[in-house]
Amino acid sequence: MLGSQQIYQTLFKRSLIFTFMGLPTCVRLAHTENEVRVRFAPSPTGFLHLGGLRTALYNFLFAKSKGGTFILRIEDTDQTRLVEGAMEQLQEDLEWAGIIPDESPLKGGKFGPYQQSKRLDLYKTAVEQLIQNGAAYHCFCTEHRLELLRKDALRRRQTPRYDNRCRHLSKEEVEDKLKSGGQQCVRLKLVPGCETYHDLVYGNITHDVVACEGDPVIFKSDGFPTYHLANVVDDHYMRITHVMRGVEWQSSTPKHLMLYKGLGWEPPEFAHLPLLMNADGTKLSKRQGDITVKHYRSDDVLPQALVNFVTFSGGGFHRDNSDQVRSLSTDQLAAEFDLGLVGVASCRVSLERLDDFNKAELARQMANETEMAALVKQFRSKVAETYKDQLELDLNEDYVRSVMQWSLQRITRLGQLAGPNFSYLWVRPPVTNISEQQAEWVSAVYEHLQATDDFTQKPLSDSLRVVAKQSKVKVMEVMHLMRMILCGRKEGPAVGEMLEMLGRETSLNRIQATLNSHQQSNTEKTSSQSAVVLQSMNLLML
Repeated sequence: MLGSQQIYQTLFKRSLIFTFMGLPTCVRLAHTENEVRVRFAPSPTGFLHLGGLRTALYNFLFAKSKGGTFILRIEDTDQTRLVEGAMEQLQEDLEWAGIIPDESPLKGGKFGPYQQSKRLDLYKTAVEQLIQNGAAYHCFCTEHRLELLRKDALRRRQTPRYDNRCRHLSKEEVEDKLKSGGQQCVRLKLVPGCETYHDLVYGNITHDVVACEGDPVIFKSDGFPTYHLANVVDDHYMRITHVMRGVEWQSSTPKHLMLYKGLGWEPPEFAHLPLLMNADGTKLSKRQGDITVKHYRSDDVLPQALVNFVTFSGGGFHRDNSDQVRSLSTDQLAAEFDLGLVGVASCRVSLERLDDFNKAELARQMANETEMAALVKQFRSKVAETYKDQLELDLNEDYVRSVMQWSLQRITRLGQLAGPNFSYLWVRPPVTNISEQQAEWVSAVYEHLQATDDFTQKPLSDSLRVVAKQSKVKVMEVMHLMRMILCGRKEGPAVGEMLEMLGRETSLNRIQATLNSHQQSNTEKTSSQSAVVLQSMNLLML
C-alpha cells in the first residue's frame, strides 16, 4: 500500500499532466461533505502564550461545535529560530488546557506527518509545479545584493522590498545559473491589482499586495519552505476547510490565495481573529514570560479558569453580560461559541480578572464531589512537599477538605493556602513567650474551651470575652494573645473562626504547648536562681 506522501506526490504528477494537456487543474482532495477540519499550527520558536492559546481554543471550540476535527501541526521550517523543548512544551500546555487534538505529532492521523520538517518532499514537489505553471521562479540574488537593496530603500526612506530582478531572466539564463550550482531560492510571482476575498470575521477584504512588497521567497536556499508555501500545501493535503488564525496574517492571505491558484487548488475559508493586547495597548509577545501558559501553570492557575478567562477577550459567545464571571465546561463553551460573534476590534486583556475566574473555577470544582476529591488529593501532596521537614503536620483528609472549603472566600489560587500566610493551618507555629499574668488568662481560656460543647465561632468568641471580663483585661488583649498562640501572627482571621477551623484537639494542644513552655521557663529560671544563691553561700563559707 502506498504511503501518504507517495499518494500526495502521485496527485501532484497528475496535476502536472492535466496542465500539459491544457485541462483544468483545480484539485480538491475529497472529504466528507460539510465536514469541518481546522488546525492550530504554532511555530516552536517560543512558548505558548495567551494569544496562541486563544487561537487554539477558538479552533478547537469551532470544530467541537460543528462535530468536526481539530488538528495540531508544528510549523518548524524556520530552523534558525527553533527553541529547544518548545514543541514538547506546546503539546503539554494544550493538553493541560483540555485542548486535545484529534490529529497531532503525538497522536498521529491519516494525513501526517504533522511536523513540517518531515514533509519536505511535498514542498519540493509543490515548488516544481508552481515553477512549471509560471507562478514562481528561481532567484539567484546574493545576500550582498539584497542587503544593498535594503540599505538603498532605507536611505530613500522607502519600505525595503525585492525588485523582482530574477523574475525577468530568460529560460536560458535560468538554466545556465542552475547548472553553475550557485545558491538560489524560489520566489512567488505576485499578481498586480487588488483582489477581494471574504473574511468570516472581518467581511470582504481588499489588499493590493504588489503595492506593498516584492515577490516573496517561498522556498529557501537551505531546502526548507517558508511559512507561506508550507501552510498552503499542508492545509490542502490535510483537508483543512477553515483557516482560523490571528489578524496579523490577514495581509498575507492574498499571497496564499495566489499559491492556491498557482497550484490549481480550491482554498479553504478564512477567519482572522483580532489581536489580544496588553493593558497598555502593546501586542502580547512570546518574549513576555508572565503571559505564557507555562507561567500560569506554575502559578497555580486552574486550566479551565485560564480557558474561561481567554474566552472573555474578543467575543464569540452568546452571553447576556460580557462582564459576568462564570466557569463553564468545554462542552458548554462549544455550545455557546459562534464565529459570527467574534469582534473585529483588538481587545486589551485585563490580567487582574484572572483571579476572579480562578476563584469561580475553584468554587465549581469544590461543588463537584469527584473533582473535589481530586483537588484534596492534589493539595495534600503539595502541603506535604512544602512542609516535609516540619513536625506535627496535620493532613487528615476531612480536615484538609474543611480547610479548603473555609478558604474559598479568602484565596483565589489553591497554592496560596499552602503558603506562609496559612502555614498555621498545617504546622504548629513557634511557641509564644508569655508573662505570668498572661499565663493566668491562657489557663482560663484553656479551661473554658475544654468545657465548651459547641466548638463553633460564636460560642468560642463568647468564651474569650468571658475570660477577658473575669480577668479584668481588655478583650482585644486576650484576642491578640490567642492569635499569636494559635497562628504565630499578629494578623489573621477572627480568633473564634481560627479556633473552629483548627478544631478542638489542635487548638487545645497549641494552648497547652504555650503553658508548658512557660512553666518550663519558670522552672529553669528558679533552678538558675537557686544555683546562684548556692554558689554565693559557698563563697561566704570560704
